Amino acid sequence: MKTYTAIIEKCKDTGLYVGYIPGIKGAHSQGETVDELIENLKEVLKLLEEDGALEPESEFVGVQNIVA
Repeated sequence: MKTYTAIIEKCKDTGLYVGYIPGIKGAHSQGETVDELIENLKEVLKLLEEDGALEPESEFVGVQNIVA
């Protein structure tokens, strides 16, 4: 089992949680709750793995706060 980092935001317009996994093309989803979003992302990862498309396009480095 592999661990992935997901970026999660809440859409102001729909109220849905949206998320993606940096570096993995097509690894994005949404859900009414964070738990639903995580389950949806797991399903996406499973489908991408079955298609052989789970190879990262880039390496996730991290997040940084910027004061401007």
